[in-house]
Amino acid sequence: MENAQWIGSLVARFERPLCRYAFNMTGSVERARDAVQETFLRLCQANRAKVEGHEAAWLFRVCRSRVVDIERKEKPVKPLTASHAASLAAPDPAGAEAAHRADAEHLLLRLMTRLPARQAEAIRLKFQERLSYRDIARVMDVSESNVGYLIHVGIKTLRDLARGAETDSPLESTP
Repeated sequence: MENAQWIGSLVARFERPLCRYAFNMTGSVERARDAVQETFLRLCQANRAKVEGHEAAWLFRVCRSRVVDIERKEKPVKPLTASHAASLAAPDPAGAEAAHRADAEHLLLRLMTRLPARQAEAIRLKFQERLSYRDIARVMDVSESNVGYLIHVGIKTLRDLARGAETDSPLESTP
């Protein structure tokens, strides 16, 4: 495949996931887009042989680096809001299932803000971006076992927080 086609296929495949990932880190659509644009500019300048075979990890790592640079220059990270997540997420199926799923996603997004940043990042990379532990380790510059630990502890914490949120729900306390 020609280099321009290869880059075009990577842009088509990864632009939206990278924007979502960068937005989760920045809280700003504009800064997220800037980081993603710079990521793809770096891809155009990169040696294809060094990227090919682990494109997802390479792109997410470069994007993460760009976000960190942008954030250092600007302001602190803001959590993802439900309204922004809805604008970045794929459309949900219709009906009651969609409403239930939206409620669960909203709760999860709120609870994710209570996790340490590294745990939240590892969980997002695994479940939103569907990266392997190896690729997440490359993106976050940690060992694969550390990725497993971050995800395990993060999910356990989310589960505990969700249980607490369920018992605090006004719907649950009706007689």
